[in-house]
Amino acid sequence: MNSEIPQTLPDSRSLSTMVLARNAPLRVAIVCDYLEEGWPSMDLAGDMLHQSLRAMDCEEIISTQLRPEFRRRLTRLSMAPPGLARNMDRLANRWIDYPRWLRNHLGNYDLYHLVDHSYSQLLRVLPAARTVVTCHDLDTFRCLIEPRQEPRPAWFRAMTRRILDGFQQAAHVICNSAATRDQLLHYGLFPPDRLSVVHIGRSPVFSAQPDPVADADAVRLLGSNSPGEIRFLSVGSTIPRKRIDILLHVFAALHIEFPSARLIRVGGAFTESQRQLALELNVEPLISVVPFVDSRVLAAIYRRSDLLLQPSESEGFGMPLTEALACGCPVLASDIASLREVGEPVCEYCGVGDVAGWKAAAAAIIRANANADRLASWRRAAADHAAQYSWEENARRTVEIYRRVMSR
Repeated sequence: MNSEIPQTLPDSRSLSTMVLARNAPLRVAIVCDYLEEGWPSMDLAGDMLHQSLRAMDCEEIISTQLRPEFRRRLTRLSMAPPGLARNMDRLANRWIDYPRWLRNHLGNYDLYHLVDHSYSQLLRVLPAARTVVTCHDLDTFRCLIEPRQEPRPAWFRAMTRRILDGFQQAAHVICNSAATRDQLLHYGLFPPDRLSVVHIGRSPVFSAQPDPVADADAVRLLGSNSPGEIRFLSVGSTIPRKRIDILLHVFAALHIEFPSARLIRVGGAFTESQRQLALELNVEPLISVVPFVDSRVLAAIYRRSDLLLQPSESEGFGMPLTEALACGCPVLASDIASLREVGEPVCEYCGVGDVAGWKAAAAAIIRANANADRLASWRRAAADHAAQYSWEENARRTVEIYRRVMSR
């Protein structure tokens, strides 16, 4: 691994001494995902950390974002199958182009922060003793740590092993929740002294305060609220662990009790199997599917919704919970450790996959919140709870970890 790092670079200890001796600012590179990957939460994490570091009243840190241009190969060819072309281009960019591009930047920074653990193959190029990685969940490594739950072909496991090998070389890992840290410890992937928990922040645009421009955009996307209409909301991707199947079954059951109910899905189109399930349940016409939107418009959608449904079977953190709470949107979430950690005591919880329980709990929340005084009181408590999740606090605690790594 060391042979892939230019020999002219000083090692971690000598570089730390140099930085401290000259009393110079610490040059931090925030290593980000390709935008073309289409993971808004990862893009947001990289952008907000970088902006928060730059906004800190701290002259000892200089933050720079690193993100190369995505090279299109097969996706430029009309004869290539779209799915295969996209995946092949992703692999080429992650495994060939990004490491090659990154080598040209190794001498420019004192410390590197990889904001997405699934890019940990880059630690085969980055100086591991001066690299911090943020771990959002263990999905990337599932085929290795739970092979019966997620069987994969040998080539995929070999690729994942290289990512995991890089990940385990990091000087320090920042976990987005205690639940994620506990999983890393449970599977023996990292020693406890090289793990820290730093909760993901929440952008200040997520607020109960009106935003006329964003609110108007939300109306254009969704239409005006009809009298008596109840809006259930789902935010995030449609990958299997999000349990869109449970979401659709729960919504179908709720629509029987609340004929004016409508489901808003933010995060892109359903898969074909999910769309077929919506048709079979006779709820497809009642669902508004919205692509990923910018944070201000998403905040406006939260403000116009009556209940966020988060039926995931696993999560690393659960960013929609903090966003919804800040905007005054009640939350019903799966009873799993990460979502309990983030949302207690102001969220309601239900067992994973318990359709009848979810339907009953959601209906009870809707009926209870018909009391305006009760809803107003809950919203004050929710806003207070959400206030603890800020990018300013995230950046402050992250800088403490940078100092710890550089002082070794």
